[in-house]
Amino acid sequence: MSASAIPFALRGDFIELDKLLKATALTGSGGEARHFISEGQVRVDGQVELRKTAKIRAGQVIEFNGQRVEVLPPA
Repeated sequence: MSASAIPFALRGDFIELDKLLKATALTGSGGEARHFISEGQVRVDGQVELRKTAKIRAGQVIEFNGQRVEVLPPA
């Protein structure tokens, strides 16, 4: 894990992208998260992701607003 990344441990197999942004406090609400995703401001593994409910799994890296989230497997 890189020093500036936010670690996020899954509770199941995946989390939907909009819920991940809200759970990591990168957005204040799910609606705000969906807006930023639809605007093309969120990257998953380096690629712009426009699907608001894309399934994010362990090992993936999300980038938004200068922040990185590294998704970890369940503890």
